[in-house]
Amino acid sequence: MNGHSSAHSSLSRRRFIGIAGAAAGLSLLPGGVPAARARTFHWRGVALGADASIQIIHSHAREARRIIDLAVAQIERLEAIFSLYRPDSTLRRLNRDGRLSEPPMELRDLLARAAVVSEVSGGVFDVTVQPLWERLARHFAEQPDSDTLPELDGTLALVDWRGVRIDDHEIVFDRSGMAVTLNGIAQGYITDRVAELLHRNGVDRIALDLGETRAIGRSADGDPWRVGIPDPMRPSRLIGRLDASDRAIATSGGYGLLFDRGGRVSHLMNPRNGETAPADRSVTVVAGEACLADAWSTAFALMETGAVGEKARGAGLEVYLAGAEGTLYRVA
Repeated sequence: MNGHSSAHSSLSRRRFIGIAGAAAGLSLLPGGVPAARARTFHWRGVALGADASIQIIHSHAREARRIIDLAVAQIERLEAIFSLYRPDSTLRRLNRDGRLSEPPMELRDLLARAAVVSEVSGGVFDVTVQPLWERLARHFAEQPDSDTLPELDGTLALVDWRGVRIDDHEIVFDRSGMAVTLNGIAQGYITDRVAELLHRNGVDRIALDLGETRAIGRSADGDPWRVGIPDPMRPSRLIGRLDASDRAIATSGGYGLLFDRGGRVSHLMNPRNGETAPADRSVTVVAGEACLADAWSTAFALMETGAVGEKARGAGLEVYLAGAEGTLYRVA
């Protein structure tokens, strides 16, 4: 799982991938010349610390801008719940106090979805990994040339997704010192909620890159929307492109943020033992929902290839691996 410190000072996995795609001239790739009477309307900004964009195909400029404003307001509303960067967010209050009364429906819903992936993945996906993330960040900030992990027994005792108790009126941590990060699932969840809002407002040709990608319909020239997949060894270079229309796509790789100078310790960490995902490998997941693609790409980045294929087939997911050899190949 990937976490983050409370300070907005490091380059997150999602932000890194967004920059990599932009540097190569491709993140979401629309088609060419807009069709008659339809235009592509854009918004670019930041969502949960990652570069973000919205593209919609619409015939009326004023209505298109109104709908995009609704989408941006939705992003801001959900970010106020899920963000680790904002000191006043709902998630920060939960982590500070260890309990939260009358939690918003979206937080309960997202934690419930995360728990399903945790169960199916055998605990490899775990939103309570935040104390582990903070422990490694402190250790390598103090000893950047260290080639070993610090002592983690006390920290690992705080990591267990089953220790988050949820009901309609309260969320409570089982143990003092527990903390949640939603960085491995919230961007996908927000992407899905924004896609639903746009569709409810009559937009049926959409491309979202809000840290994760989801597209509906086709681009202005009638071609599928496409997503570029970066090379984990050289993220400014693309090693493949996937059709994104009517699908969600998420990529996770240890290369997004490395704690140590030697490039051995990444921000994607196994909640069972603190070991981290390799920097020379990435996993891309294609799913019907960005929330699922987001969470499973994080989990698969920590699994051996054989286990990835088995779990992916069981969950009905399309999965691609990219490695040090600079190729992208499908495993499920």
